[in-house]
This record gives sequence, structure tokens and C-alpha cells, in this order.
Amino acid sequence: MKISQKFSEQILQSKFPVVGAKVNNTYRNLNDEMSDNDVVELIDINCKEGMKIYRATLTYIMSKAFFETYRRARLTVDYQLSNAMYCTLDNMEVTDEMLSNVKSRMQEIIDQDLPIDKVVMTREEATEFFNNERTSKGRLQLDVVENETIKMYYCEDYYNYFYETIATRTGVTKIFDLIKYGKGFLLRYPSSDNVTVLPAFKETKKLQWALEEYETIYKILNVGTIHKLNTVIESGNVRQLILLSEALHEKKIANIADKIAGRKGVKMVLIAGPSSSGKTTFAQRLGIQLRLNGLKPVTISVDNYFVDRGQTPLNEKGEPDFECLEAIDTKLFNKQLLALLDGQEVEMPTFDFAQGKKIYDGTKTRLADDEILVIEGIHCLNDRLTSEIPMDRKYKVYISALTVLNIDAFNRISTTDTRFVRRIVRDHQFRAYSAQNTIKTWPNVNKGEEKNIFPFQEQADSIFNTSLIYELAVLKHKAMNLLSEITNDVPEYAEAKRLMDILKNFREIPEDLVPANSLVKEFLGGGDFKG
Repeated sequence: MKISQKFSEQILQSKFPVVGAKVNNTYRNLNDEMSDNDVVELIDINCKEGMKIYRATLTYIMSKAFFETYRRARLTVDYQLSNAMYCTLDNMEVTDEMLSNVKSRMQEIIDQDLPIDKVVMTREEATEFFNNERTSKGRLQLDVVENETIKMYYCEDYYNYFYETIATRTGVTKIFDLIKYGKGFLLRYPSSDNVTVLPAFKETKKLQWALEEYETIYKILNVGTIHKLNTVIESGNVRQLILLSEALHEKKIANIADKIAGRKGVKMVLIAGPSSSGKTTFAQRLGIQLRLNGLKPVTISVDNYFVDRGQTPLNEKGEPDFECLEAIDTKLFNKQLLALLDGQEVEMPTFDFAQGKKIYDGTKTRLADDEILVIEGIHCLNDRLTSEIPMDRKYKVYISALTVLNIDAFNRISTTDTRFVRRIVRDHQFRAYSAQNTIKTWPNVNKGEEKNIFPFQEQADSIFNTSLIYELAVLKHKAMNLLSEITNDVPEYAEAKRLMDILKNFREIPEDLVPANSLVKEFLGGGDFKG
């Protein structure tokens, strides 16, 4: 019995379009086979999982519309900007007329509510299919020896591969837009916060510039997709690629240090970024480059300025909210920063997490003329944290793993997933947490980032992309072992399997090829820099 038949009444009565299901804690297509004993949870678009399916389905429809209206167009889905996917054409100029034609065809496909069928083939059938079609779409699946079957999605006479689940009908993606943007265009879609409207597009020009810069570099190196990265690994030349990636990091860090040193009056560097961005290693490597500019870094931890435990604000669940700005004693923080900038000697606190209060041990600090404060914390881009500090004394840096590696032209690897894999490996290495525990807490981590970090990223003076084109191939071995320990009788299995389905595409790179000063070592361990 198929899930769409068994649950057709629930699907029809759902307030929002149902686009997929969780079957035995695995994300599934609505046409997948199931038994009466399966545990099923329907997924509608009014949640993050549902919007992922919505976005993938909409991308599929867009690729079909382009194929039918501009068959020669070589379309690439590059990266996410706000609630939109930034796309480019490798061989044609993007025009308003073109986008109008494609959008009209997309609307026709959606209005017709066409079925999208998933076809599962054996390896032998798929090999024959790819040879006959002379296409690269989905061929990467054949490179993964563990794949016993190969899947493709069909709608009318159009086929394409998507590693993510997509909906079984085109009519569920009613809200979208195509707009010209830069050299490419944006495929816009709703937010999971409100799936009934298109949110206002928020410009993120600094973020886009950082993404574009790295993507251009890796296109020049011809490693923009997993298949091309695997080719480099198999050729035996991956050491050269690693050194080039690391040299790019060092060059960018040096550039930021030069800008800080060149800005007269700056005495404070504020660093913020989402979880597992590599803030610890970045701050220490930046410190080295600052020293080369004649500036000695003095590190301050915002965590030492938490309000006493009994004064911590509560969240909507009545639990202590340690991530909100009000959990920081900003009055004391600013008072002491101003004193340091004025050349005064200050006794700074250390927060005792066991006692839940600040303690003072008599250690005092004074900022010398050739010293500069380096401060890292989730609120560092928010000027309310340092509201009393003059703007010309601050230099703000936003860092994140802005992944530019694609599975193929239509399937990208999200920045969030790269950080997710990093955190799973790090939490096990240094905190003895299981992958299941990390997956369980990840949604709350994301909520904090969306509230306290992402809204301020465009206020940064510099953006540093901490991603490395080869890193998932290095992290794969440890991550796969940890993820494989999660069984399908727990809810976290769905995300574990989804991440394993991404990681299995990579050829592995041995850890011993990673330089000791690499940012990846912050998650693997054994590097030059300690937390």
C-alpha cells in the first residue's frame, strides 16, 4: 500500500499542502511503498523539513521550465541568499524577458498540478539509461559503490536527479518568484515562518560577495562539484588542492589584519559567527597576523560577563535563556571596556559556571599602546553589546562556513549542513556527546543563530569564509561512524540518514594530509590551536 493512498484523507484535510512524510524516522516521498506496521508522520510545508521539500520541488520545476524554454541554457543553482536561491547561466545572458518566459512556464506547470514520479533503477538499468541519454544529471550516484539502486525524478518527459525528497505533484509550490539579480537571478520562495507569502527580500551584498569570491576561485581550480573533487582525490593531487585552500585562508586572514591595522583608532576586534564556524582557530590565526602588523592581541571572553544565574532571563518555555543579549551584564562590560581604552587598570571577572556567578581573583589588566582587544561571542556584531564604545574604535568580523561546493549543477550542499557535520565530529571529540545528542539540540542552536547572529551579519566590516573545499572528504570517516550508530527507532535517525546520504558521495581524504594550523583541526583535534 502506498502512503498517498493510506493517508489520502489526512492529506486532503491538512491546512497546508502535504509534501512528504517521515516513515520509520526516514524522510520519504509520498509515493514510496510502506506497510501497515510503519510509523508515519506526514510533513506539510508549514515547517523547516516541509520547506526543504518545497524548495527542492520548486527548483525541479524551474529546471524543467528552463529545459523547455531555453534548452541550451546551462543552469547552475549556486547558493542561498535570504529566502531565495541564487542561480546563474554559464553560457547565456540572463534577461528580464528570459525570466518572464521561464516564470510563465513554471506557473503553467504548477497550475496543471502534474505528477512527479520517482523512478528507482538498478545499477545496470541506470548505466544503460545514462549511456543512452548521454547526460551527467544524477550520474554521480553510479560513483558511489554502496548504491544498489539509482533514483531519478520524472515529470512528463523531463527527468532530473535530486538527492533531497521532492513532492509528488507540482501544484504544491504555488508561491514563488524569479527576479534578475546581479549576473544571475533569484528563485524566491516563502519562509517556514510564514508559508503563505513571499517575505521581503533582504539584501546581503557582503555575504554574496564572500560567496561569489570563493566560488569563482574554486571554479578556476575546477573543483566546484563533488565529482570534480573526487577526481582530484583519485588522481593523487589532493595535497596540492589542500595547500591551495589553506593558502587562500591565510591570505584572507592576513588581508583582514591589514585592514584592522590600517584603520586609525581601532582598538577592539569583535568576532561573531554561527556554531561551528571555527571562531577559536580564526581568532588565534588573526592574532598572529595582527602581531605581524605590530599589534598584540588581548583576548576577552564575553562569557565571563554573564549576569548571575538568578538574573538570567527566561524564554517562552520558562527556561533560562543564556543566548539572549540580556543574559550578558552589558553595563559592566561597557564600563570595563571604556576603562581599558582609557588606559586604566581593570580587574576583570571570570564566570564560575558551577556557582552561576562572576568571581574576581585579583588579576588586573591594562591595555598597552601596541595592544588590541580581540573579543569573540554570539552578540559581537550587535552594537547593543558595546553600545558605549565609539564606532571608530571597533572593527567587526563575521565568520561562517559559506559552502560553495555543489553535488551537481542542481543540488547544493548547504552552509548549515557543513557546520552540522563539523559540530557532530567536534562534540564527540571534545565533549563526549553522541551524534544523536548533537542532532537533538541542533534546532535550538539554529533558532539562537537566526535571532542573535544572522540579522547582524551585514553590519560586519569584514566577512571571512571558513569553509574549505576539501573538508567534508576529511570529516566523512569520523562523521559516518558516529551517524551510523543512530538507529531508526529514534527521531534523530532522519537527519542522520540525510547527512550520511550526502557524505557517502565523497571519496575520503586521510586526516594526516591536513596541516596542523588548519581550521579543520578545530573539529578533528591535534592542531596547533587550542580552545
